[in-house]
Amino acid sequence: MKKSTVKIAMYLNYFVFAILLNSVGIVILKSQINYGVDELQASILEAFKDLPIAIVSFLVASFLPRIGYKKAMLIGLGLVAFACVSMYFGNSFQSAKLLFATVGISFALIKVSVYSLIGTVTENQKEHNSLMSSIEGVFMLGIALAYFLFPAFNSDTNPDAWLNVYWLLAAISLVSFGFLFFTKFENQTEIPGVNLADDFTQMFKLFAKLLTIVFVISAFLFVMIEQGIMSWLPTFNSKVLHLPQNISIMMASILAVTLAIGRLLAGIITKKINWIWVLSFCIVMAMLIVIFVLPKTVGLEVKEINSLGDIPIIGFAFPLVGLFIAPIYPLLNSVVLSALPQKLHSSMTGLIVVFSALGGTLGSRIIGYLFKNEGPENAFYYTLIPMSLLLISFFILKKLTSKS
Repeated sequence: MKKSTVKIAMYLNYFVFAILLNSVGIVILKSQINYGVDELQASILEAFKDLPIAIVSFLVASFLPRIGYKKAMLIGLGLVAFACVSMYFGNSFQSAKLLFATVGISFALIKVSVYSLIGTVTENQKEHNSLMSSIEGVFMLGIALAYFLFPAFNSDTNPDAWLNVYWLLAAISLVSFGFLFFTKFENQTEIPGVNLADDFTQMFKLFAKLLTIVFVISAFLFVMIEQGIMSWLPTFNSKVLHLPQNISIMMASILAVTLAIGRLLAGIITKKINWIWVLSFCIVMAMLIVIFVLPKTVGLEVKEINSLGDIPIIGFAFPLVGLFIAPIYPLLNSVVLSALPQKLHSSMTGLIVVFSALGGTLGSRIIGYLFKNEGPENAFYYTLIPMSLLLISFFILKKLTSKS
């Protein structure tokens, strides 16, 4: 297989799903306005998205090599294209539920396949680190694009005009499907076990490794930080900086952009600098931003704000934390996958996705609890605790992977 072609296919797949996954907040808002559901009912869309990702990743990761990663990704893209068209014609809250359940199931197939394939198109750990960071960077670009793509289809005169975005998303999915369909995959990944029960046994055996335990904790802590900040930054902008709602949402896109830039830069830097020093520098810089920049943001006196240009420069400073936390997740994943045999990559990726989903859900809940009980101006200071634990875990992982 041509490695460059396979890489392009992986980038395309991730980009499509980044837009769809990040649109859940927008569809929650539209569901309240267009379909007459309340906030509590609309919030169920998050569960329809996240639970299938965790469940399907756990169930299928160990035996995806049996059906083939290419087929798995084609199935995922085909399902999503169908769901996008169904959302347009369905135009209901039930259709939105079906859409995100399908996106969750499909993303599980895509992510496990992409993560497992990275090892087949890279020659060493530095190449693995670089490609993983670049793919996750493209994912963050897709997330940032969603903040601008969906509003572009809004109309003041036609409340259903926004649904036209799903024709575009279905078309992008089909383009990615076509590109992948004609991409040749010659290398076959070794099948983990002799039967389905043996496949699951391989996954559970990974928990016997200290490397796996430390990594799972590290991934859990990171996603807790990232999702906690991403989910609650619009609220922070609104309640602490007193920005209008639309400006608060646009400001949140800055975090997504900095995350994308950070991951793309890490893909270049890790070709020359060992991952442990990149991650150590990044987490220390993130902690310094929380310690020294956040207080100035909290104490900012904001006058009338009508556009992003009216916000003082210091107001843009805290979202820059994304630039430094960005490389952590892809590099951690790359480090642990590089330390394991290729035949275990699919099973390990299943665990990555499951604990990432759990970390994201718990992180958002914890920050939400802190916003309510400690105040929105104090909640983000508590991210220093998991950041400190992460710094320690980096050096433990370095020692364990060196042995591997």
